[in-house]
Amino acid sequence: MGQPPNFWFSILILIHLLLLTFWLGGDLGTYYSSRQVTKPELSVDARRISLKIMAFCDMGPRLCMPLFLASGTLLIVADPLGEKLRWAAIPVVLFTAVWVALVLIEHNVVGDKPLKRVSLRLDYAARIAVVIGTVGTGTATVILGGKPFGVESNPRWLGLKIALYGLTVLCGLLIRLSLKPFPAGFMALVKDGSTEAAERAIGGSMARATPFVYVIWALVITIAWLGVAKPGATL
Repeated sequence: MGQPPNFWFSILILIHLLLLTFWLGGDLGTYYSSRQVTKPELSVDARRISLKIMAFCDMGPRLCMPLFLASGTLLIVADPLGEKLRWAAIPVVLFTAVWVALVLIEHNVVGDKPLKRVSLRLDYAARIAVVIGTVGTGTATVILGGKPFGVESNPRWLGLKIALYGLTVLCGLLIRLSLKPFPAGFMALVKDGSTEAAERAIGGSMARATPFVYVIWALVITIAWLGVAKPGATL
């Protein structure tokens, strides 16, 4: 976008790319370890260790998702073409900081404590707000004529990128809903060993969540391509 990037703009691009890398890499680690969690032929201890690895790997995409929003916004406003939108950077960065804090609370607070329950509800609300805001803004940018984002460089590719980002957040919510029976099923596995009911809860949850994981991968790769190719842009 615009003129050749200066030093700080290059740093923002690097951060944006690193977040994308850790997002996909962490997701792949989460996916592989989740396959081990669902294997009934493994011991309970082995599956418990796999679950710990899965939770650790999952922190990559869980943190990169909100940070990607902030880094993308900073990239927009750091470019001369986004000068008119620089006022939007502060609320987005503050929102991202709160979102990241909620993710860290959910990961580090053990058990069904009030703080964790509140953070989960707020996290859901934040994700829903992001889905509505990004999909709505991005879709409007792609569809409507005139000067999206107040510039004449035809950044409809950016609108599509923003909308697709919102869809990744939506897929993340659908994964969470798909995995709702999982905790009770795994607790039953640890307590009573492998039973048909426990395996059904564990395996069924993962099976329902897996298609949304594949969709996220496709969306993230498409988002990366849009950022590189910028189709239709007149820069």
